[in-house]
Amino acid sequence: MRVLDFDISDWFGQEGPLAAAVPGYTLRDAQIQLAQAVDETIASHSVLVAEAGTGTGKTWAYLIPAFLSGGKVLISTGTRTLQDQLFSKDVPRVRDALALPVQVALLKGRSNYVCHFHLDRLEQDERALKSRDEIAQLRQIRVFATRSRSGDKTDCGQVPEDADIWNRVTSTRENCLGQDCPNVKECFLLKARRQAQEADVVVINHALFFADLVLREEGITDLLPAADAVVFDEAHQLPDTATRFMGDVVYSGTITDFLKAAEVAALAYARDSAKWTDACQRVSYYVKDLRLAAAPIENMPGRKATFEQIPDADRFFEILNKLYDELVTLTGMLTAVQERHPDLAAAAKSGTELCARLYRWSQPVILPEGVSRDSEQAAAAERAVPADPSKAVAGVAEQLVRWVEVGMHHFRLQMAPLSVADAFSRQRRKDQAWIFTSATLSLYKDFSHYTRQLGLYGARTEKWESPFDYQDHAMLYVPDHLPEPQSPDFQKQFVTTLIPLIQASPGGVLVLCTTLRAVDNLSALLLEAFDTHFIERPVLRQGESSRGTLLEQFRQLKNAVLVGSASFWEGIDLPGEMLTLVAIDKLPFAPPDDPVLEARIKACREDGGNPFFEFQLPSAAIALKQGAGRLIRTEKDWGLLVVGDRRLVEKPYGKLLWRGLPPFRRTRKLDEATDFLKSHAKDIAVPKDGDAAA
Repeated sequence: MRVLDFDISDWFGQEGPLAAAVPGYTLRDAQIQLAQAVDETIASHSVLVAEAGTGTGKTWAYLIPAFLSGGKVLISTGTRTLQDQLFSKDVPRVRDALALPVQVALLKGRSNYVCHFHLDRLEQDERALKSRDEIAQLRQIRVFATRSRSGDKTDCGQVPEDADIWNRVTSTRENCLGQDCPNVKECFLLKARRQAQEADVVVINHALFFADLVLREEGITDLLPAADAVVFDEAHQLPDTATRFMGDVVYSGTITDFLKAAEVAALAYARDSAKWTDACQRVSYYVKDLRLAAAPIENMPGRKATFEQIPDADRFFEILNKLYDELVTLTGMLTAVQERHPDLAAAAKSGTELCARLYRWSQPVILPEGVSRDSEQAAAAERAVPADPSKAVAGVAEQLVRWVEVGMHHFRLQMAPLSVADAFSRQRRKDQAWIFTSATLSLYKDFSHYTRQLGLYGARTEKWESPFDYQDHAMLYVPDHLPEPQSPDFQKQFVTTLIPLIQASPGGVLVLCTTLRAVDNLSALLLEAFDTHFIERPVLRQGESSRGTLLEQFRQLKNAVLVGSASFWEGIDLPGEMLTLVAIDKLPFAPPDDPVLEARIKACREDGGNPFFEFQLPSAAIALKQGAGRLIRTEKDWGLLVVGDRRLVEKPYGKLLWRGLPPFRRTRKLDEATDFLKSHAKDIAVPKDGDAAA
């Protein structure tokens, strides 16, 4: 039942509550139309896929129908940063403007909340701390946990969110003691989940949504509350997030950490019951031996090998079987004494989970829909699997992709679904509405690639263009003199082309690369060119600091050049003269060594399809639109977009890519691009080269 029976457009009008409460409020027809579509979707319990260009105002367009719906609504964002921004800024502003008594809660995954039990344990064993900095951080976390109402690590400004110590003062599913925890009454996570159960609107993130989906597949339903509607903001991220969460991974470092925790707990509380050190060392030996067996993979593309391509597979699987057997033995020993202490119970639980993951990777079992992996049917199915893990179950290869990835001292056994469409779509109840919105969901007004990936057959699709004046405020420059991207001279000539543009650009410069290697190479070439041309601009490179730190430095410096890869293509908001030049080296086609993409391409070919047009081109188009979307963020923004890849203009498929971009003015001439920057920079007062850094 709706809170108030008004036409949704009344709330957006010049005489409405938003105009009265928000200074400088602008009426946008596209925003009203999107809000109406969201409202209709919630009322009809249907599915809407809505692409809304930058500046449409999509956040308010879905928040107001959600607040007015009278039902329970989940709003899922792409990242925790956007989640915090939505909850702390957009939600209060809209709720106050509408003057509605809507209760809103924020819910994140358990790794975001301080765990009193693990915090107490770490304080009792400060030998586990790695440095003086961690000793100071631990004390700050203790003060924070004592004073905080949420326990959300984001609110603990004294300790960086990516600090390693958070892994030891938060819980996991495996080491959480649940109702047996002595601190259960003070548990921040349980408090957050209770608030989510009671709220009208719950703000979550995609990772939490899919963690809940995976648990529901296993018959566990205590993570997220049931909802009448789910709104997915930044919905273009969902296919990749779904693939990651519906898969599984066995990381050698996770096994090593488990062994350390198990040995400490066993020697402390069950020393007399077994030779714990010997048992742990046997597992550790086979972990190291398996890494050695995987060594030839280092010479393969991307240091990865699919399940079927593992070199010397007989030796690899022989060691894998021994590792599994020793892990099962150790877990059984822990299970036998788990009642002696909660740490032993947590270790036994972790061991059981690792055994299950290892088994599922080597011998995955496809279970009928609705059958939990913990059920008797699942156990019967697993007992029917052949003993030789190299002999996969019939039909498995058509649904799962498995591969080994190796690093300098570690390995990962990874598994992902070939398609997430069925598993994702069957989570929607018939009486539930799903809304998917983003600035990048279609390929030239065609949504079929997106809807097919998520199984959203029959969904309503709509598209609204950005209201920004791209013709006057933005230009797309594709150089006509650069060699093909595969040329050994490409990067050097690309940087040579950028130099006069950087000199003419009054604000910050963002260089987006398709690989981490390109980030390093282009950063080095830029520094070399800056020395040659006496350009005193800071060059910030992905990897030298955290993403958040680099962005903050970029904002403060005002004229820096930031070189980044995948994580910088989206989710970055740098309005005004903070960013006046965005340069993309190559078209963002997915790397050919991605095992999931490789398997999907193969399956597409076998079905008679065209994988380039069905997978590779649409994915590249969405990524390119995301990268281009960093340039113009407000109505007053202006800037130049450079794409160094001539295929965007010269290949037949390039038309589909650039026609999907905003309607930039276009040129292929360097002097025209330089003049565009100079003409827009005339009346802008910004620091001269070097002033900001000083």
